[in-house]
Amino acid sequence: MMDRRIHVLRVVHALGTITAAAASLHLTPSAVSQQLRGLAHELGVPLLEPDGRRVRLTEAAHVLLRHADDLAAGWERALAELEAATDLPGGPLRLAGFPSSLDLLVLPAARRLRRTHPRLEVRISQLEPAEAFERLLTDELDLAVTTPAPAGPSVDDARYEQVHLLDDPLDLIVPADHPLAGRTSAALDDVAHEPWVLAAPGSCPQHDLVTAACLSAGFSPRIAHEVTDWPLVVAMVGHGFGVSLKPRLVPAEPTVHVIPLSGPSTPHRRLLAGLRRGSRENPRVAVGLQALLEVAGAEPHVDHPVLRTA
Repeated sequence: MMDRRIHVLRVVHALGTITAAAASLHLTPSAVSQQLRGLAHELGVPLLEPDGRRVRLTEAAHVLLRHADDLAAGWERALAELEAATDLPGGPLRLAGFPSSLDLLVLPAARRLRRTHPRLEVRISQLEPAEAFERLLTDELDLAVTTPAPAGPSVDDARYEQVHLLDDPLDLIVPADHPLAGRTSAALDDVAHEPWVLAAPGSCPQHDLVTAACLSAGFSPRIAHEVTDWPLVVAMVGHGFGVSLKPRLVPAEPTVHVIPLSGPSTPHRRLLAGLRRGSRENPRVAVGLQALLEVAGAEPHVDHPVLRTA
């Protein structure tokens, strides 16, 4: 089994502080520090050094971390091979998704699994992508539906895999009495001078998606209102407080008019399945991923493109 203390070091590195790692691992900060001191003593090298009132990882710790990701992936593959010896997948499968992905992908996949693999105990959590990756790292999740985000994983991180599920185009939403409401398509610069309603920064990836799309169209959106969930975005647009962009697969209300965007590069959000590197062949994870791919309409081939990410 991979040394538990190395896992603790990986979590400290990912979350930045001993306190945050302790909370994520359900340990006390003193227990985390004690485990790292014991590992440092056994290896004969310092792993932490003072940094003002905090501590930081030493160069030796970063050397160990480069090997730790491969050790963790190897351990996941070993567990997968052991579990594959059973006839049918059984036991817990822990799935997560951010709010709009739950109804779209996670719940249909869970219903499918309940029918096709009754021995599985599917457990579902609602999590934003950043927290989902944290819980994948600490082995509190098996699969998470996520989207790329500035604070999220990079494509070359060795701790995770991300599998492409689908691309969801962004449509313009305007009040039902807006001058563009009768149009069958519109360009983003048609609303360059309008007030915008966006999700608050950090609440979901929509803020960054919309901002990037507008910048690509040649303008910075005049953000008049920021809220924290999709129903409020749609409600505020419907009441005439501004315009916004909405993923096509997110339901709309009759108070807004949905207009597909025209142009050579229609913005979209990419939905991905995140998992720990090395766990893909685990029978429980494999059938969960297969169900997500089938619900998303993706080709469920074994060699489906995978992005390694953090």
